[in-house]
Amino acid sequence: MQPFINAFLLFYLVIAVVSVILTVHDKRAAIKGAWRVPEATLMGIGFIGGALPMLITMKLIRHKTKHIKFMVGLPLEIILHVAVVIAAVYLYTK
Repeated sequence: MQPFINAFLLFYLVIAVVSVILTVHDKRAAIKGAWRVPEATLMGIGFIGGALPMLITMKLIRHKTKHIKFMVGLPLEIILHVAVVIAAVYLYTK
């Protein structure tokens, strides 16, 4: 089971870094008028594991904090992630 946990943690770390990079890029692009990251891409990265680091980054750099889609959607994705982890731990320890 340890290799699975290591792979999961590595995946989460990579997704966290990617979500922060995309969020910061989108903020900079918004300021410069350059190519923006589509909102669907940001939400998708959040859905596969980057919701928490993305939400923290958005709050820190004040990006998309007035968009209900992100300020409600990302916390809902976080709740989903926590539920999945709790279910996985419960099933594994049973």
